[in-house]
Amino acid sequence: MTRPKRVVICGAGAIGAATAYFLSAHGAAPIVIERHEVAGSASGKSGGFLALDWCRGTPVDRLARRSFALHAELAERLANPWGYRRLETFGGVAAEGKTARGARRPWLSDSVAITGQLGSPDTTALVEPRTFTTGLLRAAEAQGAEVRQGTASGLVRDASGAVRGVILEDGETVEGDAVVIAMGPWSVLATRWLPLPAVYGFKGHSLVFHTGDAIPAEALFLEYEEASGEVLTPEIFARADGTVWACAVSSTPALPVDPRHVAGDDGAHERLEALCRAVSPALATAPIVARQACFRPVTEDGLPLIGAVPEVPGAFVATGHSVWGMLNAPATGEAMAGLILDGAATPVDVARFAPGRLKPFHGLR
Repeated sequence: MTRPKRVVICGAGAIGAATAYFLSAHGAAPIVIERHEVAGSASGKSGGFLALDWCRGTPVDRLARRSFALHAELAERLANPWGYRRLETFGGVAAEGKTARGARRPWLSDSVAITGQLGSPDTTALVEPRTFTTGLLRAAEAQGAEVRQGTASGLVRDASGAVRGVILEDGETVEGDAVVIAMGPWSVLATRWLPLPAVYGFKGHSLVFHTGDAIPAEALFLEYEEASGEVLTPEIFARADGTVWACAVSSTPALPVDPRHVAGDDGAHERLEALCRAVSPALATAPIVARQACFRPVTEDGLPLIGAVPEVPGAFVATGHSVWGMLNAPATGEAMAGLILDGAATPVDVARFAPGRLKPFHGLR
């Protein structure tokens, strides 16, 4: 069997970066095409939370466990430029303007009661997602990968119909032995060229505070009742670089065609800020260094798309990981490298995530 060497990857998020890393580690020459910026969307704005066994009982469990282990291995192998750290993880409840009864953590206000420990340093961890994605892509470049700016507008096909590269918006052709679609929710744009299922965008808002060492290596998953009676489910993660990431407000607006046009919903960040400042004295006085919004990719059945595109030789897809994209990026990249170079994914069988399980989307054709 001839092993494809030159692989064009559309998308420089965490999934594209991990695919490029594992392909280049096995002697291939990946070319990553990105129209916006490396880690410019969810891969640079998500929380970066990692969990060993939070997908147990689901089809994603083995992928998640393998990926959790790979995160630790990659941090050690590549000198951990992305702040990989193990965490204590807690669950809690709070209500606006009320004092809670129950266990507490020193960095939280008396409105928060801890309901239990959800994870230990053995089972939960964190990375800073932008530096993880850019760091992994730099490591891939050191192994022979290439990153190019450009917008994919079509595919190159040979006489048999097999995919042999990508056509960019400016007319340039980037040839390859295989093409991987890894554009997050914007992978839906590739349904104009390939029989792929729909990928939808689920929007989230986040804030990044600078707290220094005021908050320990902990994560909090909270149920917070606003004065109106509406319940939010904020997540708060303390990073190794002295910042804290927090999210809570989600929505499902239309996905902009251009990722540069993603912006926060009216009032979303202000609402999240008020919540954060109420639940933690450390956050009450901390400056905000980033106000962010991004779309996570989701599929019709909630499972990722990983594998060869049906009936189109040379075409592959890796997207749709929802909130677990950062966690599952390494094992997805490893699996994609095996599928493209050897025809089989190891050590995790990803056949359950083959795109052919869902009907192709024709809405953009």
